[in-house]
Amino acid sequence: MRVVGSIRRARIRALGAVAVAVGLAAAGSTTALAAPAPATGHVVGTGTATAVPDSYIVTLKANTGFQAQSAKGKDLADKYGAKVKDTYGTAFNGFSVAMDAKQAGRMAADPDVALVEQDQAVTADTTQSNPPSWGLDRIDQANLPLDQAYTYPNSAGGGVTVYVIDTGVRISHNDFGGRASYGYDAVENDTVAQDGNGHGTHVAATIAGSSYGVAKSAKIVAVRVLDNSGSGTTSGVIKGIDWVTAHAAKPAVANMSLGGGASQTLDNAVRRAVNAGVTFAVAAGNDGTNAASSSPARVTEAITVGATGNTDAKASWSNYGNVLDLFAPGVGITSAWNTSDTATNTISGTSMATPHVAGAAALYLSTHPSATPSGVSSALVAAATPGKVTGPGGGSPNKLLRITA
Repeated sequence: MRVVGSIRRARIRALGAVAVAVGLAAAGSTTALAAPAPATGHVVGTGTATAVPDSYIVTLKANTGFQAQSAKGKDLADKYGAKVKDTYGTAFNGFSVAMDAKQAGRMAADPDVALVEQDQAVTADTTQSNPPSWGLDRIDQANLPLDQAYTYPNSAGGGVTVYVIDTGVRISHNDFGGRASYGYDAVENDTVAQDGNGHGTHVAATIAGSSYGVAKSAKIVAVRVLDNSGSGTTSGVIKGIDWVTAHAAKPAVANMSLGGGASQTLDNAVRRAVNAGVTFAVAAGNDGTNAASSSPARVTEAITVGATGNTDAKASWSNYGNVLDLFAPGVGITSAWNTSDTATNTISGTSMATPHVAGAAALYLSTHPSATPSGVSSALVAAATPGKVTGPGGGSPNKLLRITA
């Protein structure tokens, strides 16, 4: 839409003109009629989150009779105090200009202008060809077969910190590119959360590794609560959760690829951390039973994840039930390992499914940094592909993780 303004000068009637002339002569001064306010037209694209301040794209009408790059085009821009940045003559006849909102509105009302639109920020999506783990290939598409690519938002989880509550992390591994650090070791009660098992490194790289990760620009902080055999205690796990709750740099995600029997205290610790603003992704468990009897899987405030294989069937050992939020790839997942800075391993478990979801949460928070944990959970569940999981188990939601670029 546009508004075209026209100014019609009033004709002064003869009798009135005589009286006005006499009055002016007697006063020995001159006056002029007040000019009407400049006409204002409609500017498209204002008020969006991606709007670029003081930058606009102008399309000229087809019947203007001149090109934007001509002297007349420059005169048009000058008329409204706009500074031409680029001109276009192939896709359309127009230019991009620097001007403020008032100038843009006035230019939109010009009879030679078809459209004025505020400039917007545009980001490119990134695709990883032949991803080394089929899980990455699966989560960016609704349907099989796999397309040998992983397409993810260009933000890639940047600005988000993910806390891996596990066996520790080999932070020097090449796949982390310097983005991993130690946080807390609840086993040794120090700040050097080295991984003597491999599980935590595998999980961390699935979340944020440069090659194996979902959110390739997120930061990783290692929180060690399990020993070198992969075992620990509820109290030790709670120590790790407590540390995360106190020290988390927001926006933050926590991954718990661990679990055991029901523990109200552990459940409450997770709830407190979630209430403090940390999004938790937790494993459903690998017992082939209803996850309602496992902690922290049964914590409804967390995102509880079951595992699927590369045909989208629920893994036979994956827990199930209505406490689950969604499924993610968890069978035969390749990722980094702890034995060297280039080591890899291929393993299975809901422990491997959960970091796919933690990475997806980091992607979402990277572009929605003020989102609450419940908001993140709702967004991931809403984006998940329905009806794809074969044999999800009684009460389970038939939802398979999907990220969109």
